[in-house]
Amino acid sequence: MPRIITLSSDAAIYVSADDHAPPHFHVRGPQSNAQVRIDTLEVIAGTIPERTEAITYPVENRDPLMVKWSEFQ
Repeated sequence: MPRIITLSSDAAIYVSADDHAPPHFHVRGPQSNAQVRIDTLEVIAGTIPERTEAITYPVENRDPLMVKWSEFQ
């Protein structure tokens, strides 16, 4: 699973190749293990602490995440 970025909180954002719809990314870290929809940023599986960079980074980078998801599909 290609890593897109490692955040300062030691969580990382990944996008899987040939992954299922809806377009989403994975967050893995010390307190995070989740799948998050790119379009709505809804956590569709797992958990992420509320006040973390794993929540703020995707808000500011939604378009690049969608481009990466499309490239890997």
